[in-house]
Amino acid sequence: MANYSNDELLRGILRNNSAVLRYIYKSYYHKINAFVNWNSGNSQDANDIFQEAIIIIYRKVKEDKLIISDDCSFETYLFSVCRLLWLKQLQSRKESIVKLEDTEDFSETIYDDGLTEIIEKNERYKLYQDHFQKMGEECRKVLQLFFEKVPMKEITRIMGFSSDSYTKKRKHQCKEYLVRSIKQDNKFKKLIDYDF
Repeated sequence: MANYSNDELLRGILRNNSAVLRYIYKSYYHKINAFVNWNSGNSQDANDIFQEAIIIIYRKVKEDKLIISDDCSFETYLFSVCRLLWLKQLQSRKESIVKLEDTEDFSETIYDDGLTEIIEKNERYKLYQDHFQKMGEECRKVLQLFFEKVPMKEITRIMGFSSDSYTKKRKHQCKEYLVRSIKQDNKFKKLIDYDF
């Protein structure tokens, strides 16, 4: 198996290079899995955390906000992101964990505002997606067309509605329903209350 430098791994994630992503998974996943399992989780949790960490690293690299210092390996950085995500997950589940059982190195220096912001964006996006998927098909389609900036007349035609004014009213109802649904979710309340 090839060995990659920090920069090569980050560029590989950015370019969605399958060889690099396979290398990362084969080299580091087992440690994340063990860590999550030792701390009240299971393999599915570990898989979710691992994938979310890769997405977060991708976003930080894409925004040109991630430089791993020479004294920190990619492995340590990845483990630190996973550790932070799992800690946040445990806190949102209200698990009474006093101390995480750590067997790996992690870096406190990665907990910067940029990382926190990206994690929060991820949480909000997942919450939005959950509620969007639970809506009726008609509402999902109307909002999807609206988000894609399809003109109102075209939405009216595609949906088979009687008039543009009805389309506007329907879009407004669907959007209101989605916002209300998200705001009533306990995860939303935790997201606004949560302070790193």
